[in-house]
Amino acid sequence: MEGISHNPPSRLSRPSPSFRLRNQSLDTLRLRRIFDVFDRNGDGEITVDELGQAMDALGLAADASELRSSVAAYIRPGKSGLEFEDFVSLHRSLGEELFGSDESTVAAEEVEESDLSEAFRVFDEDGDGFISAKELQTVLGKLGLDEGRSIERVHQMICSVDSNHDGRVDFGEFKHMMQGISVFSA
Repeated sequence: MEGISHNPPSRLSRPSPSFRLRNQSLDTLRLRRIFDVFDRNGDGEITVDELGQAMDALGLAADASELRSSVAAYIRPGKSGLEFEDFVSLHRSLGEELFGSDESTVAAEEVEESDLSEAFRVFDEDGDGFISAKELQTVLGKLGLDEGRSIERVHQMICSVDSNHDGRVDFGEFKHMMQGISVFSA
């Protein structure tokens, strides 16, 4: 199967709750955006291959057979992949399996900090502690997002969160941006 690593660093045995939000409408909106990015061909379904390719692009390689077996139970009969509702069910199931349905505040904050740090490292490709415009453009390109095609647009994105005006995003600025995400209409 092309696009999925066959060497298991086994991320599925302990999946990350990345950016798990307490506000359900924000969480659903975030999941919709992720779903749309992973649904490479826009057919309304995420196949196991598409999911594997997206994970590989983000440096989160998973064993192909483990990925297939973890996702298969959520794919409806007659479908070739996860529809959005199935994707949400899979996400919730993995989160509850790992953390239970009622996390303590301290544990939730530690998980959030860990998730933010993990996400920051995805963008900080050279590991220098900063996200440069070039790094952001590279990751956006790997995800197939239009914003990554224009370096001018990427610079605008950097400037919108670069509070110390050094032309890069450090972890504090990244964390502030991620914690300040709000949705005005959905």
